[in-house]
Amino acid sequence: MSDNNEMSPEKVFVNPIDKDKVAENPGLLPYAHTAGGAVIRPEDKGQIRGNAMTAMYDQTDRQMEQLRQQMDTLMNQAKSLSNRMLVSEVIYQAEIPFQPVIHHNYHLYQRKIDGVHVLSMIAPTEWGRKKPYEHIASVRLLGDHTWEVVAGDV
Repeated sequence: MSDNNEMSPEKVFVNPIDKDKVAENPGLLPYAHTAGGAVIRPEDKGQIRGNAMTAMYDQTDRQMEQLRQQMDTLMNQAKSLSNRMLVSEVIYQAEIPFQPVIHHNYHLYQRKIDGVHVLSMIAPTEWGRKKPYEHIASVRLLGDHTWEVVAGDV
């Protein structure tokens, strides 16, 4: 029975590790608590903020440049549409002795005698020696019934 007494709960366990070298919550320590633990260095919050600001400025500059390019494209389209409208006004005020067909090329002339504009199917190279008209531009009728300048300047 003396063996049973040795197994009694009265026997105290002695931890061989010094209590000063053991933490109760090692996961909450601000430094590595074992020799093989990851090195934890304090963060430079100014550098983190600076890097974030640099990235933010870079990204917003890129987006602003994309918007500028889109605006340029839209402005060019608006100018092109405005030019087509002006050319169309000149052509629709000109003499047109035929029914124009969409997507065909025609030629805008100005009569030398009276300055009246005339739309013709005859190209400038197809006239004989005596040209009664001055060639202004070669144009194409588009599907929306506006005219696009193919060659020349109106």
